Amino acid sequence: MTSVAQIAARVFASEPRLGATRLVAVDGPGGAGKSTLAASLAVVCGAQVVHTDDFAAENNQLAWWPRLEQQVLEPIACGRPGRYQRYDWVDRALAEWHEVVPGGVIVLEGVSSARAAVRDRLSFAVWVEAPRALRLARGLTRDGAHTLPLWEQWMAAEDAHFAADRTEEHVDAVVRGDAVGR
Repeated sequence: MTSVAQIAARVFASEPRLGATRLVAVDGPGGAGKSTLAASLAVVCGAQVVHTDDFAAENNQLAWWPRLEQQVLEPIACGRPGRYQRYDWVDRALAEWHEVVPGGVIVLEGVSSARAAVRDRLSFAVWVEAPRALRLARGLTRDGAHTLPLWEQWMAAEDAHFAADRTEEHVDAVVRGDAVGR
């Protein structure tokens, strides 16, 4: 397993590829441990975390990318702050605004964060993997047993996305998510 300190050292050794910013993707399927790893990495790197779940919605698992590009990545690349509205999963509506400051390190965390559309601007990409049963159990613990049909639908969509995008083949490090947080 690659440690957070090892990843951070490699991030700091990398070149900024989004303007003056080192953009780091923490990708992998739902429930793998991405958020836990991203939070730890953000502390070590002094980074802000942008969660793809703040853009996705129950009916928009992967097609939200243009909003992230327009509101965050394009301004950051030009040295300006990005600004986006977080999607509220409970109220099912856009909620408060968040500002993302250029420079330093920004961690983009979530399913499809290392997709082909952004690879040329990533300074570093991490794939977090965990057994399917563990990922589903984590998701249902967090979201409730009533979300099983949604989780099954999302897992199938993730499988299709990752197979087409071949994300795991293009990352710089692979981390076992069943060990994240230990």
